[in-house]
Amino acid sequence: MRLLAPGAPLTLTEVSLPPPSGHELLLAVQACGVCRTDLHLLDGELPAIPLPVTPGHEVVGIVAALGPEVTRFRIGDRVGVPWLAFTCGECAYCRSGQENLCERARFTGYTRDGGYAEQALADARYCLALPPQPAAAELAPLLCAGLIGYRAYRAAGEGRNLGLYGFGAAAHLLAQVARAQGRRVFAFTRPGDAAGQRFARELGAVWAGGSDEHPGEWLDGAILFAPVGALVPAALKCVRPGGRVVCAGIHMSEVPAFPYRLLWGERAVSSVANLTRADGQEFLALATRMGLTATVQRFALAEANLALERLRSGALQGAAVLEMPGH
Repeated sequence: MRLLAPGAPLTLTEVSLPPPSGHELLLAVQACGVCRTDLHLLDGELPAIPLPVTPGHEVVGIVAALGPEVTRFRIGDRVGVPWLAFTCGECAYCRSGQENLCERARFTGYTRDGGYAEQALADARYCLALPPQPAAAELAPLLCAGLIGYRAYRAAGEGRNLGLYGFGAAAHLLAQVARAQGRRVFAFTRPGDAAGQRFARELGAVWAGGSDEHPGEWLDGAILFAPVGALVPAALKCVRPGGRVVCAGIHMSEVPAFPYRLLWGERAVSSVANLTRADGQEFLALATRMGLTATVQRFALAEANLALERLRSGALQGAAVLEMPGH
C-alpha cells in the first residue's frame, strides 16, 4: 500500500524490489502494526515526506534473502523492523549513545519504505531478532507502541502512580508492564469513552476516566500518547510537585498557554524521540520474560485504509495490525 499524495487514501500498488545489497535483508512480511504516526504521515503532518512511500514501522517478517554484508541473520529467521531504520554513526548524538537523535537518521515507513507490503527491504543492523511465537500479529505492536512507549515509560520516572493519557496500542501494553512492576495505573480516555475505560480497568487500571477529569489523587508521572496539546496542562493539573509529564508522540497539536502555577513546584514537561537499538533489545527481553500480551484487531493488507480510519475515530481497543496474504 503506497501513499501517493498527502491527504489521499493509500493505494494498492505493485512495486518490484531489487535484490538486497550491503547490510540489507529482504523480508517476507507476515504482519505490520498500524500506528498513529502513519496517520500523521497520511495527513502531511511530518516534514519532507518522500512520495510515494510505503508506510508501516511495526514490521514482523521472515528473512527471504541476505545482502552480502549481513552477518547477524540467516534465511528463515524471524525479525522485527522498528521505526529507526538507519543512523550515521558519526554525529555527536551517535557518538554519545543517543542515536535516536541522529542528525541523518532514516525512519521505516517514512523516509524508507515500510511494512504495508508483502515484501520489504530493511537494514539488518537495525532489525531485532524475534521469537518464533507468538503469532506475528501479536508481536507487531511491540515494535513501536510497546518499544517507544517503554522509552516514554522510563522517562516518566519510577513513581507509584502513573497516568496514561490515550488508552490505545501503547498504553494497553505499558499498563501491563506497570502493573507487573507494582505500579498503579490511571487511565485517561476521550471523555465519555465507557468502553475504553472498561478495557483499561480490565487490564488493571485502578482508575479510569475522561481526560478532562481529575483522578482524586496525585500522579507521580504521566505519559501523553494522544497527540493533543491541550492534554499538557490537563496532565500538569494532575501531577504532584516534582512529577513529570512526558509527551510520547512524534507530532502533537499546539500546546495552549497555561498558568505558570501548573508547572511550578519542579514539575517537568519533556518529550521522547524515536528509539535506540538498545531500547529495542531491552524491551523485547522484558516483554518475553513477562509474557506481554497485545490485544489486536486484524485487518487484511487491502483493508489498510479501513484500519487507519478505525484508529482515527478511536474505534479500536488495543492495536490494529495488517496481516499479509497467507499469514
